[in-house]
Amino acid sequence: MRAVVTEELGRVEVRDDVESVEVGPDQVKVRMRASGVCRTDLSATNGTWPTRLPVVLGHEGAGEIIEAGAQVKGMGVGDRVILANLRGCGHCFYCVRGQTFLCGHEDQKGAATHNFLVGGVPSYGMVSLGAWAQEVVLPATNVVPFQGDDVPWEIASLVNCAVMTGVGAVISTAKLEPGATAVIIGAGGVGAAAIQGARLAGASTIVVVDPIESKFDKMRSFGATHAVTPDDLATLTAQLTHGRGFDYAFEFVGRDTTIRAAWDATRIGGSVVLSGIGSPSTPSPLSLYEMTMDGKNLMGSVGGSVVPLRDYQTYLDLWRSGQLDLEGLVTEKINLADAPDALKALDSGKDVLRQVIMFD
Repeated sequence: MRAVVTEELGRVEVRDDVESVEVGPDQVKVRMRASGVCRTDLSATNGTWPTRLPVVLGHEGAGEIIEAGAQVKGMGVGDRVILANLRGCGHCFYCVRGQTFLCGHEDQKGAATHNFLVGGVPSYGMVSLGAWAQEVVLPATNVVPFQGDDVPWEIASLVNCAVMTGVGAVISTAKLEPGATAVIIGAGGVGAAAIQGARLAGASTIVVVDPIESKFDKMRSFGATHAVTPDDLATLTAQLTHGRGFDYAFEFVGRDTTIRAAWDATRIGGSVVLSGIGSPSTPSPLSLYEMTMDGKNLMGSVGGSVVPLRDYQTYLDLWRSGQLDLEGLVTEKINLADAPDALKALDSGKDVLRQVIMFD
């Protein structure tokens, strides 16, 4: 079968000599139908996101079960599923405390499972998934069945990253309250979802920050009340907040400069939520003094603090009721062969939210 593979950093290939492993008793085989192109996929190809090689890329996607192991319960052949690398085992220290998104935390830092054979060589799936393959074998705990034949595959595919990370950071991690003010740094697919999360939560002011001004009208359609380039953020912050800063800042870029900007735009006693994934060597721009004396809450958001079995269907229900615009996140539908160019487009300066790979 065909899949997108990185065997060495800096090289991305579409291979046709890829095989999935045999289905185990507690596993399912999923025929992929759609998979989004995320900047984290790009990071896995250049070493920013630590991963083991060779790796089949892709972590955001949806498909249908075509084979199920004898011990699999609650799902079966023909079920429509969303991939889920943060679903949790259900019984570890973190899962029993409601932090399923931290289950197997170390495994999320790199592919941990040999899902594939590439040219006969055992190979990993990105974050134990590997969504950019025509078929993938996964533990049943790595998929979430969803209801509704009316849900297009490209819509379902966005849930496991763009939607959960953006909406979840606002609603589940920060628990933004009605009337609060928020600034969102980064207007990619995740940032666009976060804008919608802030609107759903009842934020009174939602500012989005991005250097690409052609994105601004789209961000306003999602619910942003203001849009600004990084150079103008400080001036707008002073104007809108009487110099205090925003109640919440959400950072979805993962650079020291944008973390600094998020911190500076937040009022004393406010909350700074970090979801952009830098490399392990990305330095912190914050001093211990200001981290203590400013009294701000500095929060890391892993996958939007998602509980997949609860939240995935909720997101789709919000889409169905018109409260989440997920179609608007899809910039372009592409073929698997286009995936290498789609990764390059993320750094092209173009107005790109989510390119979605559609499988035959």
